[in-house]
Amino acid sequence: MRHVDFSPLYRSTVGFDRLFNLLDNRSVADQTPSYPPYNIERTGENTYRITMAVAGFDEKELSLEAHAHVLTVKGEKSEEDIGNGQSEYLYRGIAKRAFERRFQLADHVEVQSASLKNGLLHIDLLRDIPDAMKPRRIAIAAEAGDTAKQIEAQVAPQQIN
Repeated sequence: MRHVDFSPLYRSTVGFDRLFNLLDNRSVADQTPSYPPYNIERTGENTYRITMAVAGFDEKELSLEAHAHVLTVKGEKSEEDIGNGQSEYLYRGIAKRAFERRFQLADHVEVQSASLKNGLLHIDLLRDIPDAMKPRRIAIAAEAGDTAKQIEAQVAPQQIN
């Protein structure tokens, strides 16, 4: 197992504890499920979109929940759709299994909307940084008593030879 020591970074950074803890808790042999497949794309400077392939699911069978920097997407097929007994499958390639996928959201990232079209679930995200957190320019003012001072030097008297 490979482990990275972040302790030198703790000494020179402020406020990145949560990031280092997330990186520290991830294992090298990460066993995250691959179903359903998804894309994460950046659609603008502060906008993102998660697109998940959820073929066979409709809006009633999907649920989205955002809580404490975690977006959870769940899909569950209803019992009458799974075992209706009307047909016998010779081969089942379209998965109808339940799933739960979690996404870690950064600070100030919020879910704006979600839509389902042609078997793709689109989740639009917006990073909205409050004005108090944005960088701002601070002017440097000189004190009232500080004026440019001229240094005067005395001229050495000339010697007469």
